[in-house]
Amino acid sequence: MGWGSRQDRVVGTVVGSAVGDALGAPFEFGPAGVWSARFPDGTGTMCGGGGWDPGEATDDTQMAVLVAESLLERDGLDLPDIFDRFRRWAAAGPKDIGIQTEIVLLGGDPWDLAAALHFQVEGRAAGNGSLMRAAGSAVRFARAAGVVPGDEAGARAATMDAARRIAALTHGDPAAWEGTALLHELVRVALDGGDPTAALPAALAEVGEDQRARWAAALAPDWHPGLATEFNGAVWPCLGTAVWALRTTSSFEAALGAAIDVGGDTDTVAAVTGALAGAVHGMSAIPARWTEPLHVPLPGHGERVLRTAELTALALRLGG
Repeated sequence: MGWGSRQDRVVGTVVGSAVGDALGAPFEFGPAGVWSARFPDGTGTMCGGGGWDPGEATDDTQMAVLVAESLLERDGLDLPDIFDRFRRWAAAGPKDIGIQTEIVLLGGDPWDLAAALHFQVEGRAAGNGSLMRAAGSAVRFARAAGVVPGDEAGARAATMDAARRIAALTHGDPAAWEGTALLHELVRVALDGGDPTAALPAALAEVGEDQRARWAAALAPDWHPGLATEFNGAVWPCLGTAVWALRTTSSFEAALGAAIDVGGDTDTVAAVTGALAGAVHGMSAIPARWTEPLHVPLPGHGERVLRTAELTALALRLGG
């Protein structure tokens, strides 16, 4: 796996997202400036806190692993299988789980109706819970079967369609589907060696017309977290912050520090930033002090814990 290679970026996407998740978890719901206050010299460590051990990944990465393993074991997108894996995990009592996700998974409704019924009742479901778990599926669908090599439009459509369908398992709001689709596409471009921010206009053109203006505003070149109109547990400022962090920094470390320093939903914002920054900068840019303590417990699977070596192997299988 050469530095700067596609494989380096593939592993960077999956491990980078998990690293961001574990790095941000101790600071969740903290104020702006929480990262730089803890690490004034800029050299952050996996410090633990808030109920998390140093390097322990949260529900963000646990769900990402469940999606990835379903895609590999079922040789493609098997939505009922992903939902069943989610439900088994949720029933095992994970340390953290989104309120909306828990209702959808444990409410007893069938896989193809649960999220839609929840949205029908609540009228809102634009949380970032489908963004947080997208690193592995973004890698898997970056080279979708049946797409002619060099067919950018076909590849873009395939990866964005898969993202929407996976998001819709737990989130009935089309805003969440489109945000996850955009993240998939930005990762695809980065894995091919392109600039994901330069690909935004083409990606936004594929977003549903009723969602496009709001997403274009959140991903505009001059957007910054101070312009957010919602808490960053919502999809728009979550992905907006990740893209902003990527745009305004030049390294994986700096992007993660900037994202966590925004405060709020730090584990998920950093997980999404980690996937994007990992796809751009590669695994070789992620410091060992972050990857060595990284571990992902998997509720519903006995004592199983994935570490960086297992996540690397998973990423390479997803990347083909």
